[in-house]
Amino acid sequence: MTNKNKVKIFERGEDVLSKKAQEVPVDEITSKKFQDIIEKMKQVVLERDDALAVAAPQIGESWRITIISELAIKPELEKQKNELKLMVFINPEITKISKDKKKYPEGCLSIPGKFGEVERAEKVKVSAYNEKGEKFSRGASGLLAQAIQHEIDHLDGKLFVEKAKNISDVNNE
Repeated sequence: MTNKNKVKIFERGEDVLSKKAQEVPVDEITSKKFQDIIEKMKQVVLERDDALAVAAPQIGESWRITIISELAIKPELEKQKNELKLMVFINPEITKISKDKKKYPEGCLSIPGKFGEVERAEKVKVSAYNEKGEKFSRGASGLLAQAIQHEIDHLDGKLFVEKAKNISDVNNE
């Protein structure tokens, strides 16, 4: 049974967003508990136009899980959002990070209406588990590298505004 109600997004000031999330026990990744959390996270990314990615703490679950839409690799696919693949990263760890940095504009579901520039590595390599409990590793650059770093910050209890410069309000009307 799928719950089609909108998933609550936790916002700045709520404790779950300022704590380091717990590692998911690898032998429990395929359990109903974690699969249900993953499904709720997928629902957020698929149903919200402003969601490129989400971390478990943003839905009130203090676990090291993040989901990033394939839009981070292929922004030109915006019109086929519901057909996009969602990349699941469980217990993600950045194993390699480029020295080259770039300022990227960022926003966040947990801080609606705010945008700022965050300096991030242009390329990263990440190691994680997928939703089947299989370990994988992949390189990322550009928007995907930015999204991975932003989401891992969430898992470490950090919000983008703690690093951002030139923060501005955006009217969402």
